[in-house]
Amino acid sequence: MKIVVIGGSGLIGSKLVKILDAQGHEAVAASPKTGVNTLTGEGVAEALTGAGAVVDVSNSPSLEGSAALEFFETSTRNLLAAAAAADAGVGHYVALSVVGSERLPDSGYMRAKVAQEQLIAASGLPYSLVHATQFFEFLQGIVDAATDGDTVHLAPVLIQPMAADDVAAAVAEVVVGAPTYAVVEVGGPEQFRLDELGRSVLDAQRDTRSVVGDPGARYFGAAVAERSLVPADGARIAGTRLDEWRTRTSNGQ
Repeated sequence: MKIVVIGGSGLIGSKLVKILDAQGHEAVAASPKTGVNTLTGEGVAEALTGAGAVVDVSNSPSLEGSAALEFFETSTRNLLAAAAAADAGVGHYVALSVVGSERLPDSGYMRAKVAQEQLIAASGLPYSLVHATQFFEFLQGIVDAATDGDTVHLAPVLIQPMAADDVAAAVAEVVVGAPTYAVVEVGGPEQFRLDELGRSVLDAQRDTRSVVGDPGARYFGAAVAERSLVPADGARIAGTRLDEWRTRTSNGQ
């Protein structure tokens, strides 16, 4: 099956293309680097011609609310129009989103992701939405974003991060399956307190910043409750633990 991976040159997209190719599918990496621009529509119809499935793992270049909303709404409308065209024949439209997107209305970025999901659900196309928890690869960014001077303010709420490899594997499993017309949640095998995880990140880097467990601390601008960042019961659980991922990445794997 021809599967077009929107954002196929990025962190998740490049891993997803490799997985699908290894399974015998014709995985097409579609991104501005390959001449496919979902914002302008350039190359989109051509890329989707003959595709049995489309999976969108692209991301907004900006986390700012209005910019993210413009990106996700414009790109998704262009993709949906091409996927619905008679010569496209797309039988499964999959998009990667975020666990907790609907629970974090203070975040403009999360509101933009919800808007993207709503467009897909209303399109009439067979679809599945994959909600993944935060990636191990972005934990350093969480700490840096919460830093004020030498102090890191993180809320002591639950978080259940996962490896990018496992995210790609979960998306691959969904896209080759039947459309769910619903959200599929995936998360890592371990839960942490966000502030404790922040300390672990700093300790691993021998970073001297201190972490304060601050119930009022915001997560990229959003207020978070105890379970805002973790999946519900019944989520698909990935296998890679944090220590295993750290060992693997430190060995250059």
